[in-house]
Amino acid sequence: MGPFEPAPAMAVAVSGGADSTALALLARNWVVPRGGSLLALVVDHGLRAESGAEASLTLSRLSQRGIAGRLLTLHGLARGPGLAARARSARHAALAAACAEMGILHLLLGHHMRDQAETLRIRTCARSGAAGLAAMAALAEGELVRLLRPLLAVPPGWLRQFLHGEGMAWVEDPSNTDPASMRARVRAQLNDPDGDGFAVMSGAVRTRQLGEQRAEVERATAAELAREVRLHPEGWAVLPPGLVSPLALAALLRMIAGRAYPVASEQVAALAASPRAATLAGTRLLPAGRAGTPGAWLLVREAAAMAPPVPALPGATWDGRFRLSPRACPKPGWHLGALGLAASGLRRLRPDWPAAVLQALPALWEGPHLMAVPALWEGPRLVAVPALGYPDAAACAGLGLRFAPAVPLAGAEFLPI
Repeated sequence: MGPFEPAPAMAVAVSGGADSTALALLARNWVVPRGGSLLALVVDHGLRAESGAEASLTLSRLSQRGIAGRLLTLHGLARGPGLAARARSARHAALAAACAEMGILHLLLGHHMRDQAETLRIRTCARSGAAGLAAMAALAEGELVRLLRPLLAVPPGWLRQFLHGEGMAWVEDPSNTDPASMRARVRAQLNDPDGDGFAVMSGAVRTRQLGEQRAEVERATAAELAREVRLHPEGWAVLPPGLVSPLALAALLRMIAGRAYPVASEQVAALAASPRAATLAGTRLLPAGRAGTPGAWLLVREAAAMAPPVPALPGATWDGRFRLSPRACPKPGWHLGALGLAASGLRRLRPDWPAAVLQALPALWEGPHLMAVPALWEGPRLVAVPALGYPDAAACAGLGLRFAPAVPLAGAEFLPI
């Protein structure tokens, strides 16, 4: 799962259950001899009255074993449809933010062999493709942190035996057996608490095979994107006349649109087979004109599909694609949103960019007044200040707005503005 720095700084997500508690002890045994550090991150979802006490107990138990810990409390989660997905999203966001704040690159997660078999069954029922059936990856590179799952080949019964040998207690979460959860229902069907039965073992073999295939496909796709695509840091791309393979095109569509999930493969395949001007999944494909070589295509965010403005607070994300620096200090009352039709007055600043690109640029607004277009900066200076009549150019300096898609695209070439 490397490479690792000489003295690895790592975090481990600990729910208090047996699996993550065992992982915390195992990680401590690995990192300490290497001169590194380990931080346990305990998340309290606030969904049960006793969850706060359980989180405190878990931190105390870890502290007695020499493992530093930090409590992350989530707010705003409510029971209802999609609770598991909403809780997972909020939990991962909190974990990644805590790691970034602490300067930690590696986040360990306690998923094991039975979890992998459960995921395979769930995705089989959902008719996922081969990539989805590969289930969870042992290593996933995120924007802020690397997610590492070192226990995917380990049955949960082994982890409990390890804890018994260590004299270490853990917390049993009743939600793990709640039949309202699909995963809990699948777990009951498997009826294999130790996770070493035939169904789990065969599922683990299957996901490992598919995972190796998925990794090879992803490497080939990344190489194709690096070779064929010019990806600009303002969130648009130039594609060759024949476009790219359906898999590479799907990755681009997902990233340019800021989507969390892939686009339907049938639609992507049809577009890749017969390139034409089109709108798909919140993006526009159109001739590149002066922005590319003859016959090239431009892929840009569809203006009508962009998200509404959001308050321009430090670290704010807009449209799933752009993020303000956590150190940004925009004026109170400013909002981050699309440049939109205001782009028509700025064509002279970037005459080589198509109007569709300009309209999809992020801009800072104060009510109806356009205050800044960070993509039109020239070094530390705002080239648009005279044209827009910014009241205070200094207020716009250091905003640090950057293209940060929900799903980063590996392998593509970023060009300077």
